[in-house]
Amino acid sequence: MDLKEIAAIAGKPGLYKILKAMTHGVIVETLDEQKKRMSIGASHRVSVLKEVSIYTTDQEGSAPLAQVLKNIRAVYPEMIPLDKQSSGADYEQFMAQVLPDFDREKVYTSDMKKLVKWYNTLVQFSPETFDTLNEPEVSEGEEEIKAPEAKPDASLEEPVSRPRKPYSGRGYFRTRSIG
Repeated sequence: MDLKEIAAIAGKPGLYKILKAMTHGVIVETLDEQKKRMSIGASHRVSVLKEVSIYTTDQEGSAPLAQVLKNIRAVYPEMIPLDKQSSGADYEQFMAQVLPDFDREKVYTSDMKKLVKWYNTLVQFSPETFDTLNEPEVSEGEEEIKAPEAKPDASLEEPVSRPRKPYSGRGYFRTRSIG
């Protein structure tokens, strides 16, 4: 499973696997033991993990979540030993260990707690996600690059002119007069 198939929903705890996108929302399944399916309307804020980043103080200004998860995986191959009762200093020490240049003013302790919770959920219920993080990313446009076919020069051919029908003043649809 790739990070573009996993989402966080504002106001709802945990992570969700995106099953199907629809015009009025998405159908998701919880990433836990219950595997509960639900429909999430378009009015909810759905954040796909592929698009999430963490503020940094370097020139780029942010680090993508995929890179942060790789850094965490290098330090903590299993679950992170932090929980709700851990202090804010413990979370800051953890962040400094996995992402030394994170922005201490913009990244709050609640964000760090959420990151730890997300990582532990991924380790426990979707460990194959970390295998896809190590694969090089190929964008859709780069998959099939073909040279455009050579077309005959259009300037050598004479343009074809078709006779046009005169405009009758009526549109395609007719309206009925009521009354």
